[in-house]
Amino acid sequence: MADRRRLKQVRLGSRGLTAGAQGLGCMGMSEFYGDTDESAARATLDAALERGVTMFDTADMYGRGDNERFLAPFVQAHREQVAIATKFGSVRGEDGSMSVSNDPRYIRQAVDGSLSRLGLEVIDLYYMHRRDPTVPLADSIGVMAELVTQGKVRYLGLSEVTGDELREANAIHPIAAVQSEWSLFTRDIERTLVPAATELGVGVVPYSPLGRGFLTGSMPARLQGNDVRTVFPRFTGENARRNAELLTPLARIADARGASMAQIALAWLHRQAVVQNLTVVPIPGTRTPTRLAENLAALEITLTDDELTRLDPIAEQVAGDRYPDMTETAGSRES
Repeated sequence: MADRRRLKQVRLGSRGLTAGAQGLGCMGMSEFYGDTDESAARATLDAALERGVTMFDTADMYGRGDNERFLAPFVQAHREQVAIATKFGSVRGEDGSMSVSNDPRYIRQAVDGSLSRLGLEVIDLYYMHRRDPTVPLADSIGVMAELVTQGKVRYLGLSEVTGDELREANAIHPIAAVQSEWSLFTRDIERTLVPAATELGVGVVPYSPLGRGFLTGSMPARLQGNDVRTVFPRFTGENARRNAELLTPLARIADARGASMAQIALAWLHRQAVVQNLTVVPIPGTRTPTRLAENLAALEITLTDDELTRLDPIAEQVAGDRYPDMTETAGSRES
């Protein structure tokens, strides 16, 4: 199934950057999903670039800046071929606490911090990682627009926002892309964000397109203590058992196709680009070249309308919230 052809390049929205049709989420190369292997991660980066993956996604909070530092040598060595996307807005305290900041002063500090860690003069795509509703969008987007004028950022993005928030932000400065969790496991953004993105010509970058590994059908029976999924409601106790039962139609289609469940789940997202009439560039995270090749082969699969119908009910039956505290997510504000 794995194909050695290079990825087609797509334009991320009507005003966005050009990138490979599938990107690479780099968060897990530093933390969150159990033990990491730096040599395997670096081999994965090299393999991705060889295959035509050009958008590499990180954030200042991943490893408290360590993920940006990890990516720096790779990005610098291949600057003309790589589009780096990073984010501000999710703030980790020394004690491990999490908060959200869209404060203009903080944004100016955050972008300089990311540029320094990455060793770059300009960030290709700069996202607001989380939205703080107490800060007017005019204030935060206004500062982000200044960063474009100053040459520190090429394109602006938003993560985990509603359709109305996207429209408001785009009226202040063009937004190239929105990043939100979107998969067969999570379809909240289809209520308001996807229609707004289609209307405005904004690209959609789904993170966790494999349901944080659940849609691969190969979740470990026992998660490691340093795996963030141990505190996510969908992956624990009775919820995990019930959700595993939802994978039957995915497994059947994969078997009939001679494909993996991960490939079918990613093919479903690529099919949404046609169904929803917008640009969709998923960023599955992986840490091995083998999994990377498997994920990229999903682009060779075009699901039929019948297959889409069979997969449709999965998200409606999922047990448990996406996060332990949903108060900071767009899904909670749209429901």
